Amino acid sequence: MSDLDPSARRLDAALKRLEGALDSLMSRTGDPAVTRAELAALVEDRARMAEELDASLAREEELQALADEASEALGAAIEEVRAALGNGDPSATAMEEGSE
Repeated sequence: MSDLDPSARRLDAALKRLEGALDSLMSRTGDPAVTRAELAALVEDRARMAEELDASLAREEELQALADEASEALGAAIEEVRAALGNGDPSATAMEEGSE
C-alpha cells in the first residue's frame, strides 16, 4: 500500500462531504439563475413602488394645499355672511336666529 492511499481516501471523503454540503445548500437556495431573476424582479418592484410612493406623497401635499385653501375660503365666506347678518358678532347672529 502506498503512502498516498490514506491521503487520497481522506481527500475523497472530504470531497464527498463538500458535495453533500453543496447539494444541501443548492436544494435550500434553488437555482442561482432563478434566484438572481427573482432578486432583479424584487429590485424592480421596489423601485416602482418607491416612485409610486413619491408620486402619492406629492399628490397628498397638493390635496392638503387645496384643502387648506378651501378651508380659508369657507372661513372667509362664513365671516362675510356673519358680517352681513350682524356686523360679525356671533351673538347677534344667534339672537337673530332665535327671534325668527
